[in-house]
Amino acid sequence: MNEIRIHHSLYEEAEWELHSIRDFIRFCVSEMAAQDVFFGHGTEDIFAEATALVMGNLNLEWDADPEILDARLLSVEKKKILTMLRRRIEERIPLAYLLNTAYFCGLPFYVDERVLIPRSPIAEMIEARMAPWLQQDPESILDLCTGSACIAIALAQVFPNAWVHAADISEEALEVAAINVEHHEVEAQVDLIQSDLFGHLNQQVYDLIVCNPPYVDAGSMADLPQEFTYEPELALAAGRDGLDLVRRILAEAAEHLSEQGVLVLEVGESRWNVEQTYSKIDFEWIEFARGGEGVLVVRREQLVQYDDVLMRALQG
Repeated sequence: MNEIRIHHSLYEEAEWELHSIRDFIRFCVSEMAAQDVFFGHGTEDIFAEATALVMGNLNLEWDADPEILDARLLSVEKKKILTMLRRRIEERIPLAYLLNTAYFCGLPFYVDERVLIPRSPIAEMIEARMAPWLQQDPESILDLCTGSACIAIALAQVFPNAWVHAADISEEALEVAAINVEHHEVEAQVDLIQSDLFGHLNQQVYDLIVCNPPYVDAGSMADLPQEFTYEPELALAAGRDGLDLVRRILAEAAEHLSEQGVLVLEVGESRWNVEQTYSKIDFEWIEFARGGEGVLVVRREQLVQYDDVLMRALQG
């Protein structure tokens, strides 16, 4: 990796001359902007990231009362903030990994380099209780490719009477998911399952399947900013066109959906490839108020109707 070096004297001066939380947020903004740090793991707002970096090191809520911003810092607190800022800039480590914390649907989740950093626009759909796509509250939910289990846990919070399966092929990812399931006290509602997509789910049927699978194509993988190299490649790369897993999911999902069941599938920038591959199917693509793209909704009846199209795509 190409590391960026920053001047020790600047940080020594910052430690000596800066005093308040507000001072350090401003300094973080200036330094990250000057060093062209990439933002794309939950926010593209440099001020939000700087605030999270400072507040996270002070054990304060990231949206703390503005009145606290003029509070002065201890020398040990200054050093802690500046040390993390240097790692964020020099090593290009995403802030969520440095803090071991990311927020999804307003909930905090433990994250490390075993899982992707939560950032799916599906959060907006969960907060809206999956309206208008569900006719009634689901009794059974599957979060496929669960990673940190953020989607599964958020769904469990929104639908407390549903039982939720959270499946992932990665044993390491499920270790992180277990930490979050315990932290949010949903052990009785959320079951973690190691499975290669639907492979170990037997004949289980769900009212709602939500999936944020790997969908980055080979060309995009080669051009990813350095921050993304810290995330597990298994959770990003999906072959030449980004659809290696998507083809399997679409071909197999109907067998695991109830009669009125719905599949919510995120394909991100691979949307164009999906539309070309499945041109006969009129998927519903979601528009998000807070930004984000490449999430489709499809009902079981559509998947059954176009089974031949789905199978041809799967077989190549």
